Amino acid sequence: MISAGEFRNGITVEIDGNVYQILEFQHVKPGKGAAFVRTKLKNIISGGVVEKTFRPTEKFPKAHIDRKDMQYLYRDGVLYNFMDVDTYDQIALDEEVVGNALKFVKENETVKICSYNGNVFSVEPPLFVELTITETEPGFKGDTAQGATKPATVETGAVVMVPLFVNEGDVLKIDTRTGEYLSRV
Repeated sequence: MISAGEFRNGITVEIDGNVYQILEFQHVKPGKGAAFVRTKLKNIISGGVVEKTFRPTEKFPKAHIDRKDMQYLYRDGVLYNFMDVDTYDQIALDEEVVGNALKFVKENETVKICSYNGNVFSVEPPLFVELTITETEPGFKGDTAQGATKPATVETGAVVMVPLFVNEGDVLKIDTRTGEYLSRV
């Protein structure tokens, strides 16, 4: 159990049957009345963000989130198949659980599967990936005065905005959190 007075950023707690991660917290001691803790909480399962206030003495059970490294194998219709790299057990996850997490992930790459009480609720891709450009328009010489960009399709099918000097066949380093081009490899 953890009291509201011990809240810190990143801690996961169970409140009213839901699992929340603390995004922000603030201890408030007004001139009159009792102190309280103002928080911004993210629902781990649904992704919604709510703001709540608590008395510092209120206690909540700590929620343990399991993150397991698994290898993304392949997509089969609406199911995405993953394999545990230690035990070779395979699981299939629905499109709704995976969402856009695999937008920049190739087959056979390692991802983190997040679960709470055995129920998988999300997939975390690696922070950075290296992908080859399969299709882009050629850049024109002298057209770089304003740091212009152009769309490029990478091997996973995702579209990334890249500088004009990048060509088809180039390997890019991409930040999966923002979907931004970082550099050529």
